[in-house]
Amino acid sequence: MELWEQYADQFPVSQRLTYLNHAGVSPLCRRAAEAMREFTTDALEWGSWHFDRWLAAYSGVRESAARLVGSKPTEIALVKNTSEGIATVANGLRWRSGDRIVAFREEFPANVFPWMRLEQQLGVSVTWLSFLDPLERIDQACRGARLLSISYVQYLSGYRSNLAAIGEICARHGCLFLVDAIQGLGVFPLDVQACKISALAADGHKWLLGPEGCGVLFVREELQDQIEPHEFGWTNTAQFNDYASRDMTLRPDAGRYECGALNTVGCYALRASINLLLEIGIDQVGSAVAQRANQIAEGIATAGFELLGTRTQETGSGIVSFRKPNESYLVTIRRMKEHKIMAAPRQGWVRVSPHFYTTPRNIEALLEVIAG
Repeated sequence: MELWEQYADQFPVSQRLTYLNHAGVSPLCRRAAEAMREFTTDALEWGSWHFDRWLAAYSGVRESAARLVGSKPTEIALVKNTSEGIATVANGLRWRSGDRIVAFREEFPANVFPWMRLEQQLGVSVTWLSFLDPLERIDQACRGARLLSISYVQYLSGYRSNLAAIGEICARHGCLFLVDAIQGLGVFPLDVQACKISALAADGHKWLLGPEGCGVLFVREELQDQIEPHEFGWTNTAQFNDYASRDMTLRPDAGRYECGALNTVGCYALRASINLLLEIGIDQVGSAVAQRANQIAEGIATAGFELLGTRTQETGSGIVSFRKPNESYLVTIRRMKEHKIMAAPRQGWVRVSPHFYTTPRNIEALLEVIAG
């Protein structure tokens, strides 16, 4: 049985839509929705009587996320979103005038604005590269740099970065390595140890098949004392359970970056969705996603449409962006919507992003509609 057949019951959205917008906002998988229902029913009927279950959900997300990225649970903080995770690192380091950052022009704004702001306010300089620059150019830029920040998968082109090679460069030059993982985590294998990643942020609402407003931040254990919390509340401290304490000593793990009450219902859901992906196996998920994305790219090319970028086995992802000659991308999107095909308009391109449960027939339907 094919993977999409085996888990079809997890995605009732498929009965209504051909959903090709997982790089934007994914539908919840059934397990995540049921976990949220479990929490809301319990909160409706019992309030916080079962608070121990809430704590178990927080720990569960940290443990599952740690399995997903190859870290320790103590290196995982629960955050609202990728932007908060990146900002925690950007604002938590003690920057000095003359420090230099390596960043990439084509990144999503969440991985651009923090570095522009540091450049404007603190006199930090930024070396701006393109994600298509060769590794030799990245190596040169990292010499003397304090931090490099890049996406695992570029949000528009779908280009998948060679994190292992970039991590080796950063480690060799003593440069911190920050990864925006939201467009690849849950689809393709990612090992923070093997890739020598210093910090990583991702939200749950894309490829992880979870809710919005609940994400994870990985910060390597030995770096946590170098990155201060940029928001400070009662739960950042080691004695947060003692309300009378005024001891501001930070928690001894990544929990120091958690400021106040957490998104409990989101944690219930995110734990469930990550565990579903772990159960299936990330290698299998990635293989299925690559097959569907390749099917789209090949069909688009055969039809004579323009593809953004060049796909290879090493650099391809679940994102395919295209446009039809002599037709506005908005017209293409509108026609797709009329046929209940969900995609995203992005900067003059139609961006489609299938997941592992997307069927070959879904892709055939897409190609038939856009050819019309």
